[in-house]
Order: sequence, then C-alpha cells, then structure tokens
Amino acid sequence: MSTNEYTVNGMTCTHCSAAVKEKVEALPGVNGVEVELEGGRLACNSDQAVDASQVAAAVADAGYELVAI
Repeated sequence: MSTNEYTVNGMTCTHCSAAVKEKVEALPGVNGVEVELEGGRLACNSDQAVDASQVAAAVADAGYELVAI
C-alpha cells in the first residue's frame, strides 16, 4: 500500500473537502482518502500506483486545483 500527499487550493468549507474526497475516492485503485480543509492537505491511499495527473483531474472535476504533486 502507498500513500501520496498533495496540496489543494480553493477549499473553503467542509462541502468543498467532501467534494474532493468523493472524486478522488472514485479513482481506480484508491482505497482511502483523507482531506484536511485547513492547510488543504489531501492524502490518497492505494494498493497500486495512482498517477498524479489522475488525482489532479479528479480534484479539478470537483472544482479545485491540485498545486503540489
């Protein structure tokens, strides 16, 4: 299992962080996601490698920006 951490810009409330979590959790191979609103931290746990561009696309689909890969 691997964990990758990212920073997300634009989240301002719990709805924002829930939207990001929902989109990233839907990615193939992802089995756990933690989003901390304060600081914009996103941690993605997976059994297989998840491409950072897929995570960035999921975050963008939720309406936010992945700024640290």
